Amino acid sequence: MKNKKNIDKERQMSYDSLPPSVKDSLTEEEKQLFLNAEEWPESLFEKLEEFIIKE
Repeated sequence: MKNKKNIDKERQMSYDSLPPSVKDSLTEEEKQLFLNAEEWPESLFEKLEEFIIKE
């Protein structure tokens, strides 16, 4: 996983724009996956499904 200094700015902006209730529902591990992972676990998709635009 990338370290904190290498967090993608677009992902950080996306995370920051989430409603507080959604951010509060994420574990620290899920937050790090949101910011850094190439692939998200299904549980993270489920928590964020209303914000994901399907292509």
